[in-house]
Amino acid sequence: MSQPHILVVDDDPEIGRLLGKYLESQGFRCSIAASRRACEQKIADARIDLVVLDVMLPDGSGLDICREMKDRRPEIAIILLTALKEDVDRIIGLEIGADDYLGKPFNPRELAARIRAVLRRGGGTETPQGDDGPATYVFEGFRVDPERRLATSPEGEDLVLTGAEFDLLMIFLERPGRVLSRDILMDLLHGRMADPFDRSVDVTMSRLRRKFNDGGVFRLFKTVRNGGYQFAARVERREAVPGEERP
Repeated sequence: MSQPHILVVDDDPEIGRLLGKYLESQGFRCSIAASRRACEQKIADARIDLVVLDVMLPDGSGLDICREMKDRRPEIAIILLTALKEDVDRIIGLEIGADDYLGKPFNPRELAARIRAVLRRGGGTETPQGDDGPATYVFEGFRVDPERRLATSPEGEDLVLTGAEFDLLMIFLERPGRVLSRDILMDLLHGRMADPFDRSVDVTMSRLRRKFNDGGVFRLFKTVRNGGYQFAARVERREAVPGEERP
């Protein structure tokens, strides 16, 4: 399997150099960009698996880059770098599709761990040839294929989900009917306990509800007072049949 290609976008050349050197020592291939223009050029020139993106850049906002990238290249994962007090930027970043965020200053070891977690969630490892993969999940006319990380509506249209949205959906589909607290969801999604002020799970849940037309009705994703969230729909798990072509 080839090394994951990480693009670090930060206008501080010393931070870029040190992060690049450290990430390469951790087994990643790393490129550096110091501006929005350089970031866009790197993405156009090479296959990038994940972007570590500073919110503040000299020629534009990292939030704007994140929004446009998730519209045009949703397969590229994004971890935002924000100042510790920029809670608004973190929330906006998650709402527009960022897969995770990290506050400055940070430990490079934590960044490497976050990168591995995001790539793992996003299917960053190759699927062995001949493996029929996991079952397809069906509920309320929706179909979800974990192997291809694809969700389709009852009308047969593909739903555009970010990596974090798909991962949260799979957590519920694998545990239908269970009430899952924010702490549990945060641990399953990010491998860490929830901070009392961390809204990432709530923001991702809000986006999922909107994309599944569940806003205001909550027939699929229910909020349980003082408990957390529950996936209320009946889920049918259809095992893959060897040699059968998937729809």
